[in-house]
Amino acid sequence: MTSPEEVLQGLYDETLVGNAPRVLELTEEGLALGMEPQTLLFDALIPSLEEVGARFERGDFFVPEMLIAGKAMAGAMERLRPLLAETGVETVGKFVMGTVKGDVHDIGKNLVNIMLEGAGFEVIDLGVQVAPEKFVAAIEEHQPDIVGFSAFLTTTMPMFKANLNALEKAGIRDQVIVMVGGAPVTQEYADAVGADGYAADASATVKRAKDLLSQKRAKVPA
Repeated sequence: MTSPEEVLQGLYDETLVGNAPRVLELTEEGLALGMEPQTLLFDALIPSLEEVGARFERGDFFVPEMLIAGKAMAGAMERLRPLLAETGVETVGKFVMGTVKGDVHDIGKNLVNIMLEGAGFEVIDLGVQVAPEKFVAAIEEHQPDIVGFSAFLTTTMPMFKANLNALEKAGIRDQVIVMVGGAPVTQEYADAVGADGYAADASATVKRAKDLLSQKRAKVPA
């Protein structure tokens, strides 16, 4: 029988190399041992994904390694999510995410979603080809802390401005932090369209989202 320590070490190691079937097996073993879902998440899965992000930033890992590690983590999250909801684990914040209208690319967005979920965010993914009015409706419905616009094509980047204008028009621009990202997007472009935040990759998105959220919450009088 595997010990709890072995389960945690195994989850960390196997997530790192993206061994999805083994990660799911170990998740089940941990639960069978009576381990808390949040222990599996915070003591093994999240630290492993953080290490993946750190290796990516150092140039030791590339996008394929990040994707397979993210997928391995996503499989475990599917099993743990309902259990975590039952235990009332505090979410860091709520994040509405979508690829902008005219763009059907979602690999980067999906990877960011997995990293955000792993970091404790509740993610509402609107998918691809998301029109400005759909973002507005989702913000009004879910009241997120942050909304993320993703674009992979230079031709769809102008949709960031269209989306921001739609939020202004709906009177909800000030209620939500706006983050933008995608392969062709730069910090300069994000600043030019009036976004609150930009991140170059999935692990940077998580850090930036947490920073922006803590800044926003620090301004709100208690």
